[in-house]
Amino acid sequence: MGIKKHKQQAAKNLFTGVLTISTSRTLSEDISGLWLLKELKKEGHTQAFHELVPDIKEVIASKIKDIAEQYRPDVILITGGTGISSTDVTIEAVKPFFDKELTGFSSIFAYLSFKQIDSAAILSRACAGIMDKTVIFCMPGSLKACKLAARELIFPEIGHILKHIRD
Repeated sequence: MGIKKHKQQAAKNLFTGVLTISTSRTLSEDISGLWLLKELKKEGHTQAFHELVPDIKEVIASKIKDIAEQYRPDVILITGGTGISSTDVTIEAVKPFFDKELTGFSSIFAYLSFKQIDSAAILSRACAGIMDKTVIFCMPGSLKACKLAARELIFPEIGHILKHIRD
């Protein structure tokens, strides 16, 4: 079956949510998370949650477990904590939950970022993976990075990804 046929059979109206990693913002100041929620709604998806936790590995991991148990979402979009500073621990907290990693997301996001911000793109450790029946995307916290990831990669493919996860 070709990609066109697969996309026609993609899952619709997904159960989604946003988790922001930050010690400097509140939910009302989370412009990236709020933008993602608005766009998810425009795409026809249902919002399950919008939460914020600090850049603490154990807290992030605990929140991922809580979200999975409480909401059982199709998609978790995580913003923030994907850089290289000592406080950027999102990737270390989330990757152990992946049953499968979607390595293409990291590679293509880095390439698209490079086209926008040149060699500074190597500082991002954006990643994606599948945890049970949930797809998780970890992206930088900047609005520009979230728009890039969502518009170019995530929104065009989440239904397709979920179709494969559910099969």
